[in-house]
Amino acid sequence: MSKTIMVVDDEKRLVSLVESYLAQEGYRVVSAYNGKEALSVATREKPDLIVLDVMMPEMDGYEFMRKHRADSNTPIILLTARVDDEEKVIGLEIGADDYMTKPFRPRELVARVRAVLRRAGDSHPSGKVLKAADIVLDRDSRTVRVDEQFVDLTPSEFDILTALMTSPGRVYSRLDLLDIIQGVRYEGYERTIDTHIKNLRGKIESNPRDPQYVETVYGVGYRFKRA
Repeated sequence: MSKTIMVVDDEKRLVSLVESYLAQEGYRVVSAYNGKEALSVATREKPDLIVLDVMMPEMDGYEFMRKHRADSNTPIILLTARVDDEEKVIGLEIGADDYMTKPFRPRELVARVRAVLRRAGDSHPSGKVLKAADIVLDRDSRTVRVDEQFVDLTPSEFDILTALMTSPGRVYSRLDLLDIIQGVRYEGYERTIDTHIKNLRGKIESNPRDPQYVETVYGVGYRFKRA
């Protein structure tokens, strides 16, 4: 069965363009033109991934994400017209898995969609459970428990934690982690890893300001603390 992609943007010509490229790749595409409409469409269609614009009437992309994330961890690729980092960081902190700056190349967007879906649907051999201190990560069910409590991670956060827990003590550069979560290195996007790490720490660390699991190696990257 083909994956369903929801495209949300108030620019109808852009939605039509993205729809055509995604349809050529075999995806089923549904659309909405503001955040309020998107909530209804998402509830009805249950998309496998959402391509979401930030600036829209009635309800912007940020508000949509806050409401949608309360009930679903659907992967989200954020579209932003601003070139500064502030808007991108806000989106990632709310829970976006990736972002693209307008104007963008439709074929690159399709590649990003493919990469995010691949991460979200990765299958692993049975029994692939990683344990460290109070954290239990199950790659089959893509679940994480901290001190016996389940925590909800985005696909990007889950894949970063998986990589770090697989090799405790190994230092991963930002580009290493970007390669893992996107499947290809997009130079200039590596600083988004810092935001994913911040979000991850907020979910698994008892004190994110003094992390006991995910350590920063200054000037290099990150590692999972060796027991």
